[in-house]
Amino acid sequence: MALNPGNMESQWEEVVISKRKPTDTKSTKAINQAIRSGAEVDTQKKFGGGGNQQHMVSKNTAKLDRETEELKVDKVPLTVAKAIQQARQAKEWSQKDLATKVNEKQTVINEYESCKAVPNQQVLNKLERAWELN
Repeated sequence: MALNPGNMESQWEEVVISKRKPTDTKSTKAINQAIRSGAEVDTQKKFGGGGNQQHMVSKNTAKLDRETEELKVDKVPLTVAKAIQQARQAKEWSQKDLATKVNEKQTVINEYESCKAVPNQQVLNKLERAWELN
């Protein structure tokens, strides 16, 4: 089997493309050399540059901590939870049955009955309609 059909010689020449290395303008050696040669050197200090930002304490940190500790989310009142549970038991429905009728998950009904849910008026309206229809 011939690797070079027709005895053609390779006409490819090797081409090397290289980029010019950038001149170092940030090192102290390059800056000192530019100063000695009389070139104009412009230096700027960055605001907050060189500081470790992870461990930097802000003035508002204490204020933010106080605000987040006092934050409370309203939960379903015990009276509403008991009313939902009694109405469901009066119809002899399980939590799963009620959830199916109002098109919600069983965990939502469970959270409402155990006072863990954040009250949502849409869900409460669905529950009222479920008891009125049946």
